[in-house]
Amino acid sequence: MKIEHVEVLVEERSMEVLLAQLLPRLLPGTSFQIHPHQGKPDLLAKLPGKLLAYARWIPPTWRILVVTDRDDEDCMRLKAQLDDVSRDLRTSPGADRVVLNRLAIEELEAWYFGDWRAVRKAYPKAPAGIPAQAKYRSPDEIRGGTWEAFERVLQEAGYFVGGLRKIEAARAISSHMEPARNTSPSFRALRDALARWVE
Repeated sequence: MKIEHVEVLVEERSMEVLLAQLLPRLLPGTSFQIHPHQGKPDLLAKLPGKLLAYARWIPPTWRILVVTDRDDEDCMRLKAQLDDVSRDLRTSPGADRVVLNRLAIEELEAWYFGDWRAVRKAYPKAPAGIPAQAKYRSPDEIRGGTWEAFERVLQEAGYFVGGLRKIEAARAISSHMEPARNTSPSFRALRDALARWVE
């Protein structure tokens, strides 16, 4: 069955901006609508009610994508929590699950470290050798906060001296991102799951 439309629930505007640029490439020919929330607590609090509402009317050719940051939470516990909330939402008995839950580990900025070429196209003074440094080599394992590390690297290059403007960065970087080259495992998990939707 061809998936015709995807409803996307995200925790904040920066993820909305990034996915608005990437989803046309990840889901060619599929329409989508992105619904940002006021942070992860807001998304998690509203998710059960929203999924219940979707269950009452969602067509069989629609899917729901939920994307949130892991932050410093236990990855398996958070994913299990999301899966528990969405477990029974299906378009019909015996059908595939309608909801796909994915985490940015630890935060959206890990996906930027995973495609450093895109970062350098948006911010040319950013150092080219970042991916070769041990502390940045595995984007999902950066210690001490991914967005803080990302902000620090860009500030040292002369950008965002007053603090990282997340929406601006998401817009600038996502326009240059190439999903096939991203080295972040959490990004690849999202990319590969969406590829299965359109196969």
